Amino acid sequence: MGIRRPLFIAAVVIAAYAILNALPLNGILRHGSARPDPGDPIDSLHGVVVRYNNGMRATHGRNVIDGYNVGLRYQCVEFVKRYYLEHFDHRMPNSYGHAKDFFDTTLADGAYNQDRGLLQFTNPSATRPRIGDILVLDAWTGNSFGHVAIVSSVEDDEVEVIQQNTRSTRTTYDLERAAGLWRIDADRVSGWLHKP
Repeated sequence: MGIRRPLFIAAVVIAAYAILNALPLNGILRHGSARPDPGDPIDSLHGVVVRYNNGMRATHGRNVIDGYNVGLRYQCVEFVKRYYLEHFDHRMPNSYGHAKDFFDTTLADGAYNQDRGLLQFTNPSATRPRIGDILVLDAWTGNSFGHVAIVSSVEDDEVEVIQQNTRSTRTTYDLERAAGLWRIDADRVSGWLHKP
């Protein structure tokens, strides 16, 4: 005789709950799961891994690849620069600076940012953000360094980013279009950058 259907379904639900409860999901630790160690992978985009940092101000040495300064390990800047290095084979001419320094406030929308070797777009911009763009957030109370993330998805009305050294590896922002301009609805978003 086979297992009765309701008993079988209950067993599957319990097993799935146990498996999901033991794993990090998008960088958010589920109740009852063990905290990952700094450097443990918790998400990825295009094969580039987001790593756990264990706190915004935690540092674990500098990541240098073939003489190129990728940044302080497991900080937001290190993920963004590692993503651009691994996915686009792009090395930024200026390999230093905090997250907020990725955006040059003196440049016009669509201008070339020489420090990053990328085109820069203001928020709002005539150019819609696209997957792989670097989203730059300015500093705020409690974070004088700013924040950077990679655009992981773009829909008609929203943008999702993937990021390192935050509570969640994924965040979604509203995307609006008015008077021919694209605007990410978040006050701290300075703009975005992408490869020419």
